[in-house]
Amino acid sequence: MIRADLRSRLTAGDLQLVVLLLSGSSTARRAALERKLETEGPDALLDHPELPERMLAVRTIVVPSERLFLYVFLRHALLGAGVDDRDLADYMAALVLDFGRKDRAWRVDWNDDARHTYLVDILADLEASSGERRFRVMAHLGNYALWLAGLFPDYIAARRLRNGGPDVSYYDALGRRGFGMASDHVLADHFGLEAVFRTTAERYPDVRRALNGMSERYFFPAQ
Repeated sequence: MIRADLRSRLTAGDLQLVVLLLSGSSTARRAALERKLETEGPDALLDHPELPERMLAVRTIVVPSERLFLYVFLRHALLGAGVDDRDLADYMAALVLDFGRKDRAWRVDWNDDARHTYLVDILADLEASSGERRFRVMAHLGNYALWLAGLFPDYIAARRLRNGGPDVSYYDALGRRGFGMASDHVLADHFGLEAVFRTTAERYPDVRRALNGMSERYFFPAQ
């Protein structure tokens, strides 16, 4: 089960890199930022408006980890879309990291034997499932629809052009449905995901557009 926990998995090395990038060559600035980190925690530093560009400008062997990169850029992309919710940014970063590994995006969970390439297959699985698995399939419906529509809109458009496949609105509708159903399930609160799922369902177009912007700028920039 994907959790909103990527921020908690940032290491001391990740946070020291943030301090280094924001302080530049100023020793006094670095000391002030380290005090701020110690007294207030990492959020104020991670939310610093200059941090994404400074991370992109790194030209040393010390580079941001996947966790740090995804959280910072998704947090700032969501802020730019008017969605100020750290837990949601946390969840989306964990989702992108998890789904980017092997064939995880096609499975309800890492240890699940079934592979679903199409949303209609996930809907069929949902109808056949009950209990905790039904909750996990609901969440996967939302996750997979958002993953595709958020990061691969050009793939959706190309498939529609070639084969008459559905457009992005289809993915939006099913993604919203998945997160909405999952937010209402009793297990959402058990896993600490009720608020994240509800906000994603309610702000789905903004969340998807934030992922579109991140994909366009950082993952698949125009040549």
